Amino acid sequence: MQYFTDTDMGLDLGQVNLSMESAFADHGKGLVQMPPKVYITLPEGDFRTMPAYLPSLSIAGVKVVNVHPKNPRSGLPTVMALTIILDLVTGQPLAVINATRLTDMRTGAAGAVAAKYLSPKKEVVLGVIGTGRQAEAQVAAISKELKIRQVRIWGRDPQHVRKFADRFMEFPCLALPIEKTCDCDVLVTTTPSTSPIIRSEWIHEGTHINAIGADAPGKEELDPALLRRGQVFVDDPFQAIHSGEINVPIRTGLYRADEIAGTLGEVVIGKKRRSGEDAITIFDSTGLAIQDLAIAKIAMQHGRKIELPFP
Repeated sequence: MQYFTDTDMGLDLGQVNLSMESAFADHGKGLVQMPPKVYITLPEGDFRTMPAYLPSLSIAGVKVVNVHPKNPRSGLPTVMALTIILDLVTGQPLAVINATRLTDMRTGAAGAVAAKYLSPKKEVVLGVIGTGRQAEAQVAAISKELKIRQVRIWGRDPQHVRKFADRFMEFPCLALPIEKTCDCDVLVTTTPSTSPIIRSEWIHEGTHINAIGADAPGKEELDPALLRRGQVFVDDPFQAIHSGEINVPIRTGLYRADEIAGTLGEVVIGKKRRSGEDAITIFDSTGLAIQDLAIAKIAMQHGRKIELPFP
């Protein structure tokens, strides 16, 4: 068995985006095995287990990932992850992978795929709500699929906003109030908010939104009225209803599951699409185990490895 470290080093973002696009296509065609993720609640956060089998890549395994929002105060990432890859024939563990940075990258890549297929424009003003690692991952990945004319940034801490802008000096970056940041072509929301921070009236027609932050029960970033105005595409219906952007509005009766426009996989294979250039589209991202397998396949070809005896 091999332990892979530094698995994000040397990965090509364009290749990662393509791997996510392929995984979503397989999901849209019903060609994967992937039960819903399981949540365990802890005193200061939670961890999730995410098993899957992706036949097209001949890979199976499970990721264990935590989300602890207070971790940065002690110098730890909010999200840390470990993926175990199993042999398809014997079930023997083949690899243990440090998937912390891979989790950021595969989520960013999912947002890039959504923007590629759902943004009506290929040259965009990108609005970013939040300044953490996932916000960075979204900008980096989306830049491989769309031409970014300007990045508009909002965050609670001005120092973090400045550091974020410095990270992307190749683009004109503006720090703006939240409502001005929402005046864009593609909006990315990456906060851990448990109450809506994006008001419907701030979003103009034709905007595409990657709603990334709501990834657990009780979280929400968008005004429920915005969900009703737009077309909501999810990565997986069961997970989105349980823990995505739509989980609270559904529980409170402000949105219905039958209003979901489709899945991103269905968009990729051409089964579903945005209704027109003026439509508001929303990608509700919860994170899929098949994404972790797809990026693990790439990482195992590039990451530094240590041999571990097993059994």
